Amino acid sequence: MVYDSRMLSRDQCVLACQIEHWAQEKPDAEAIVFYGGETWTWQQTLDYTRRTAKALQLMGVKKGEHVLSWQPNTKEALLSWFGINYLGAVYVPINTAYKGSLLEHVVQLSDAKLMVCHADLAPRLNEIDTGNLKDVIVVDGDVSLAGPVTHPQSALMAEEGLDEIPDDIEPWDTQYIIFTSGTTGPSKAVLSSYVQGYSMGPEAHPYVDQTDRSMVNMPLFHAGGTIYVIMTLANGGSCFIDTHFKTDEFWQTVREYEITSTCLIAAMTPFLLKVPTRDDDRDNPLVKALCIPWNQEARLMGERFDIDVRTCFNMTEISGPLVSESFPPKDGTCGRVRDGVEVRVVDENDCEVAPGVAGELILRTNRPWSLNHGYYKNPKATADAWRNGWFHTGDSFKYDEDGYFYFVDRIKDAIRRRGENISSFEVENEVIAFESVLEVAAIPVPSDLGEDEVMIVVAPVAGKEIDPLTLFNFLQPRMAHFMLPRFIRIIDELPKTPTQKVQKHQLREAGVTADSWDREAAGIVVKRDKIGS
Repeated sequence: MVYDSRMLSRDQCVLACQIEHWAQEKPDAEAIVFYGGETWTWQQTLDYTRRTAKALQLMGVKKGEHVLSWQPNTKEALLSWFGINYLGAVYVPINTAYKGSLLEHVVQLSDAKLMVCHADLAPRLNEIDTGNLKDVIVVDGDVSLAGPVTHPQSALMAEEGLDEIPDDIEPWDTQYIIFTSGTTGPSKAVLSSYVQGYSMGPEAHPYVDQTDRSMVNMPLFHAGGTIYVIMTLANGGSCFIDTHFKTDEFWQTVREYEITSTCLIAAMTPFLLKVPTRDDDRDNPLVKALCIPWNQEARLMGERFDIDVRTCFNMTEISGPLVSESFPPKDGTCGRVRDGVEVRVVDENDCEVAPGVAGELILRTNRPWSLNHGYYKNPKATADAWRNGWFHTGDSFKYDEDGYFYFVDRIKDAIRRRGENISSFEVENEVIAFESVLEVAAIPVPSDLGEDEVMIVVAPVAGKEIDPLTLFNFLQPRMAHFMLPRFIRIIDELPKTPTQKVQKHQLREAGVTADSWDREAAGIVVKRDKIGS
């Protein structure tokens, strides 16, 4: 028996126990709804999970072993996750965009012997060294592989299921490994316990409850996708598994499936705001939404569609340490520190900085296992991140006297121009206000004078055109002189990962292209702002 009263019980956070509980408590209530209309009750969810667990057990899966899932958001992907965890094994999802050396890196790093793989993705395995991988269950099609033994989709679900959870699963056991995006280097494998999942989901967001049906339109290989499933498992509500975010279908889906809760990140909010207004915009069941980042567009989203909007800050490695109240009063905030978490903003020596000064956000929790417990097979990265007993996020933040925290930039994404540190995030916030700009990335490019020049890469709203000079003239009165971009490049769409993170490294590698507009070549001279003007 655990003496520490802060520790969660198995029933609170262990996936297998949660499904067992709700199947007994409310067997006929809807639990999972899939795009296309298929619906599972809690009893069906338990039955399918037990049958999948039995099938995986027959494939040799044991408690603690890593099992790969390489699938889009489908019922087979959810079954794989639930069945893996029911055995006490570790769910290891892979980004569906991975291929080549990046795919090889994560497959080998995982040490998995078994993968559940979608047929459309499986041929990529023939192009890599699959390491310890011995068996692949192929779903939604038939594919032959040169290395691992392939098994048909029927191998994912046995005729009869297990009668009970086969092994005791503890709250501190590893539930899943999610790979970081790998936008600045090789993807790292984040070890996450059941306690961390609960802390990140229902504990950080208690306003999502049993009355809610949450939309999951982020991938299930991403923390943003798993978090709402974990909340549903904890609170006994229901969730809707969508294939991906679709602007043109969003409101139809919300109404048809009676969605009450969701998360809108990055470009999702501006995409939805740029949909033509309708008289019935406010007549919809969606009542709760996280909007990240928090800005005027997020506020307008809540007002236009009558949604209780909030914001937060999270990473795969942490557990929602910063959360806001409904309609936080300050633009740009990520919220304030929630109960159970300690947060500091520090300099390069881990010494706390004053309010208003940018530094690295570091944190720790008052409960064991509420944060990640390291990077798998990467002790150096683990030690670097956890130095001095605090987890270092790698993000630059500021905080104010009222306890609100503000994201400044990824520390590695900062731009330095002629002695001034420039936040790419702040540059992008101004650029996105231009009516014809749909999305933007601010990046550093080398300067002939040393340090960096500011470059922005923008994509236009459908049917609109962007004139670089008009955009620059729009920005000039809004931005400090040293933040104004020298280069403007216009492309149809920014390169992004499937989790909607802009792949700035691709834009930095491309640098100043032949089609980039150069304000100096255009004869524009930017002068230092006059004090008091």
